[in-house]
Parts: sequence; structure tokens; C-alpha cells
Amino acid sequence: MTAQAHAFARSDRSPIGVWWWTVDRWMLGVVVLLIAIGVVIAFAASPAAAARMNIGDPFHFAVRQCVFAAISMCILIVTSMFDVKLVRRSAFFVWLIAIAIMLALPFMGHNAKGATRWIEIGGFTLQPSEFMKPALIILVAWMFSEGQKGEGVPGVSIAFVLYFISISLLLIQPDIGQTVLITVAFGAAFWMAGVPISWVMGLGATAIAGLSSTYFLFPHVAVRVDKFLSPDKADTHQVDAAKVAQAAGGLFGRGPGEGVLKRAIPDAHTDFAASVGAEEFGLVFLLVVVALFTIVVVRGLYRAMKLSDPFEQVAAAGLFVLVGQQAIINIAVNLDMIPTKGMTLPFISYGGSSMLAMGLTLGLALALTRRRPGAYTVGEGLAKAGAFT
Repeated sequence: MTAQAHAFARSDRSPIGVWWWTVDRWMLGVVVLLIAIGVVIAFAASPAAAARMNIGDPFHFAVRQCVFAAISMCILIVTSMFDVKLVRRSAFFVWLIAIAIMLALPFMGHNAKGATRWIEIGGFTLQPSEFMKPALIILVAWMFSEGQKGEGVPGVSIAFVLYFISISLLLIQPDIGQTVLITVAFGAAFWMAGVPISWVMGLGATAIAGLSSTYFLFPHVAVRVDKFLSPDKADTHQVDAAKVAQAAGGLFGRGPGEGVLKRAIPDAHTDFAASVGAEEFGLVFLLVVVALFTIVVVRGLYRAMKLSDPFEQVAAAGLFVLVGQQAIINIAVNLDMIPTKGMTLPFISYGGSSMLAMGLTLGLALALTRRRPGAYTVGEGLAKAGAFT
């Protein structure tokens, strides 16, 4: 009976049925677990954050995080059903809309902490650069693959134009962290597309020089670097409070809702959500989170490298690099390993734009790595295609 039911379900040709048997269900499960962890951390951090901001409802941020999580999950599932053509088209329109909003930010954007990165829409603060990132990676991979076909399309040149437009608007805001994030992901896509190694080295040298110049061009970058290099000569209250909270958590933490040191961390619900989790759930929490992100990135890169189409391979790998790099940066900041940077921990930190954009990013990555006939190596593709044809 069970075998018959299993066979019947596997033969389901409805869009949901086909999606279920072709999507990476292990990856989907890990992402759902990360989102659930984010909701738990939001409930832990929300009372302290709400009290600091004089918000009457102690669970204001937790409730909003639940709403963002639900919408993000819907976005992830819907976009993971896309075919390759729809992935490319949606990336083009998302990038175009995000760039249009970024162009308007200097005139109608919301300024916070010395940067104009957000626009207010009906009470919701949207950060367009979050959505621009995955769209850009897909467009760049598309152009690289078109350029390799030898049909006269200047794919590499177009890819660089898209990249420079994107980072130019980021630097105007200014947002150095997102610029670095996109540059590394762009470089990874550039390298995976099979361009000459001399080009990759040239891009790397240029990127290092550009990053170094930000110390002299942007005062806030210099301040953060100086704080990191000379903590005894600057106010490092937030990082110090985060480290104390982590240490107080020990191996297994104080327990759910029992954290007290999180009240001293100004951005406990956003950039330093990992420290809140470490205080209440201990070092085990951080290790589990790192393990989950490692699974997402390593499994994603493994599946991407087995894809038979160059565009799908580079685009999927670039998206997984994007997610992994952002997680590394956030956790490194929490551990005081690099200068502070306002970058969220994917799916765990509070933030509507980040949560929704991450749903889009991994939804598109799951769409590209689905088990479609011919998507993987010939032998494997034919073997897997037998159930769907």
C-alpha cells in the first residue's frame, strides 16, 4: 500500500507534483530550518530591541519577522518552480526595477546612520540593493554564457557594464559591504565562466586596490577600520557587548528568553542576532548555524558544478557563493574577526528586505538546480528523466 501510494505520488504531473520530485528537498529542508531559527531568535531579541526603541509591543519585531518569513517562504517556493527561461527574464526585470529605485534614492530615499539605502513604501522600508544582488549574478552568468557561444555577442563587456552600474550606485549610497559582496560573487562567476586566468588576476588586483582606496575615500570606513585595529582608542561598545553575551552563553546557553546581556547590544535583532542566539542557546547554536550554511553552500556548489549548461552552472554557483559569503561576513563581525559592517545573517537577522531577497536568491538557485531532463550529465540526466517523461 505504501509503495503504491509512493508510486502514485511520484507519477503526479501537476506543477506541485513535478516540483516536489525535481527540487532539492534536502536543501529546502535546511532553508526552512534556518527560517525557523530566525523566528526563534526574533522572539528572543525583540523585547530588548523594542524597549530600547520605546516601542510598546515587546514582540513587535518578532511578529513582523514571522510575516516576512511566511512571505519569503512563498517567494522561495514560487521562484523555485521557474524554468530556466523564466529565471533569466525575472532576473532582468528585478535588476531593472532595483536599479531604477537605486537611482531615485538620492532624491527620495530614507537616510539612516549616514547612508541612503532604503525607500519607504506604505510603512515598509525597502532596500533595493538586496534584490539587485541575485538578479545581477544571474544576468552576469547569462552574458558570460552568451559570449562563449562565439555568435558575436559581447557578453563579457555587457557583464562588466552591468557590474559597474550596480556598484556605482552602491558607492553613492554609500554601501561598501554590499559592494564587496557583489564584487566577490562577480569575480567567482567570472572565474567559473572559464575566462583566462590573467583576466581573473587582473580583476582581483583591481578589486583589492579599490577596496583599499575606500579607507581614504569614505570616512565611515576609516572609522570602522581604525576601531577594529585600535579598539583601546575607540568606542567598541556594541562588539564588546556581543562578545560578552557570547561568552556568557557558554556551551548550551542561558536558556530561551533568559538572556540579559543582549539588552546592551544596540543591533541585537539585526546585525548581532547571532550573539543573541549564542547567549541563550550557547556555542552549540553558532555551530549549528554554521553547519547549516555550510550544507547550503557546499551542497549547492556540488549540484551546480554537475549541471550541463554553462549558464545554469555559473548562475547557480554564483548565488550560493553570495549566500555563503554574506553568512561568513556577519558571523565574522559577531566574533570580532573583521571590522563591523551592517550586513544581516541570511534568514536569521531581522529585516524584511533581507528576508524576502534571500527567499528570492535561494528560490532562483533551487530552480536552476532542479532535476530536469538534460540538466545534469548525460547519463545521470537520462536516469533521472525516466520518472518525468
